[in-house]
Amino acid sequence: MNRASASQALIADALIRTAEFELCGTQAVCDPLGALYLPSSQTLIVSDLHLEKGAAFARRGLLLPPYDTSQTLKLLNAVMQRYQPVNVISLGDSFHDRDGAAGLTRECRDQLSTLVANRNWFWIIGNHDPDRPHGLEGDCVSELYLDGLCFRHEPLGNGSHEPGEVAGHLHPSARVVRRGKGVRRPCFATDGTRLIMPAFGVTTGGLNLRHPAFKGLFDQQQLVAHLLGQDRIYSVAFNRLTA
Repeated sequence: MNRASASQALIADALIRTAEFELCGTQAVCDPLGALYLPSSQTLIVSDLHLEKGAAFARRGLLLPPYDTSQTLKLLNAVMQRYQPVNVISLGDSFHDRDGAAGLTRECRDQLSTLVANRNWFWIIGNHDPDRPHGLEGDCVSELYLDGLCFRHEPLGNGSHEPGEVAGHLHPSARVVRRGKGVRRPCFATDGTRLIMPAFGVTTGGLNLRHPAFKGLFDQQQLVAHLLGQDRIYSVAFNRLTA
């Protein structure tokens, strides 16, 4: 799926098919663009935007297409228009490095500032962006408890488990084979007690849900991958996924 053009499918809301489930008793909605919505608190969650990734690579002499920030903000605007949230949580790695926020173009800064304005906006710190975003409104926190859930960038590891944890960082993706053809998509991964978000940024990669990095994070008997399609979510049990 071309994430940068996916917002075209959002013009007709009737065509969009989300996935709904309960996370520790809280109703949650997965959107095909990779955002999570909690109706009870009118909260929208996105993770790993990695804004200004192209600029960060350019500073290191590696050239990427320079449009990642504007395209990611276009998708963010589309999903926020859909849900009109009161609260927004950006779940860490919102910028690709410490200099990302300061390096925004005037146009992108104005776009982002407009999205942040007049709502409760929370920047969760990530490993790429451990500081408050330069020149942007909103609260900057290491983790947040809201609506019976805990939001942090990296999931607890080493056997630790906090029911209701919503995390990012790992950029989960999943692969299925249908009619002899393999398809790989970013996905939400959840067993009903923990959720790991897909990366929202248009130039972010994905890590297969069967990778050892996910070992011990989920009850695999209950684990479901909610794959991002162009205009719908495809929910697939873990035992039907391929490596």
